[in-house]
Amino acid sequence: MDDQPVLDPLGALRVPGDPAADVYLTGTVFLDIIFTGLDSAPVRGTESWARGMGSSPGGIANMATALARLGLRTTLAAAFGDDMYGDYCWDCLESGEGIDLTPSRRIPGWHSPVTVSMAYEGERTMVSHGHQAPPPEEAVPTCPPPARAAVASFGRLAAERGDRDWIAEAAASGTQVFADVGWDDTGRWDPADLDGLRHCAAFLPNAEEAMRYTRSADPREAARRLAEQVPLAVVTLGAEGAYAVDSASGETAEVPALLVEALDPTGAGDVFVAGFVTGTLAGWPLADRLAFASLCAALSVQEFGGSLSAPGWIEIAGWWQQVRAYAGETIGTREALYRYGFLEALLPAGTRPWPLRRAVPTIGFRPA
Repeated sequence: MDDQPVLDPLGALRVPGDPAADVYLTGTVFLDIIFTGLDSAPVRGTESWARGMGSSPGGIANMATALARLGLRTTLAAAFGDDMYGDYCWDCLESGEGIDLTPSRRIPGWHSPVTVSMAYEGERTMVSHGHQAPPPEEAVPTCPPPARAAVASFGRLAAERGDRDWIAEAAASGTQVFADVGWDDTGRWDPADLDGLRHCAAFLPNAEEAMRYTRSADPREAARRLAEQVPLAVVTLGAEGAYAVDSASGETAEVPALLVEALDPTGAGDVFVAGFVTGTLAGWPLADRLAFASLCAALSVQEFGGSLSAPGWIEIAGWWQQVRAYAGETIGTREALYRYGFLEALLPAGTRPWPLRRAVPTIGFRPA
């Protein structure tokens, strides 16, 4: 992306000998095909027409792209098929976003996982297809390369695949591990699937996930219970915002969500995590980190796709300029001017129209 070098949020903190990577990620990359503008859910036996469509790398690519666009040096370890979808995703992430794919691999004869996402009534329904990637021919290191931070997936599937085996070793080497979690379609929500959170710096589930794992009826109570297992519990509350409990300091923080018209909520949770990781590595106060993560997610849902909708600093600066321009006209802009005042000293001057439409309907346009 041509706005990547605009701002380095960790510039003042970098010293010789730092790890080459700010954030290490591993997971599955999907080719996402997103339909938007559906008036209702598709009905069996009928044909539905969508008013909008976009294609982009998805899955773990959502978070990787969001981190890279916020100026963090991002390394991704993932499997890519050798089909055209795999070519497209690899090129988007490596050439388009500047993500380091050195630990990733191309697999001959393995097709890329695909997700079709349909957005309607403020939510989305997804249908996915794919096969587990064959194991690599060479031995894989038990611990990822040095990085300031890493994001680990918890939950039933991660436990079954052994995806968390490296977490304790990475944390012991000085990497801050941020944990997220996937949906448990078995309905068990076994608390044992969260074993290992004690090695993590923070855990960031959504409200439903947090309540189900803690058997709580209230997401804030769920956050407090999770904070007994991890130093920092952050629970996203959807339209209500986000709530965090820091068990180390005893601090709590809550920020409201920004009111926006959502086009596609795909990947908003991943973008939230990327914003929170960025603020944490930069050393911002807890409330500012929550607010920044919420802003990044709010900007992303106004565009197609989970990865290509992730905002860079130019988009964030453009939003802030709009808030300043309309400050005082509404309660919302007055509150935003106060809540996001910390951005003033950080942001570059906007140099392009905002918002920037990034997702495209089809794959592989030929150069003119």
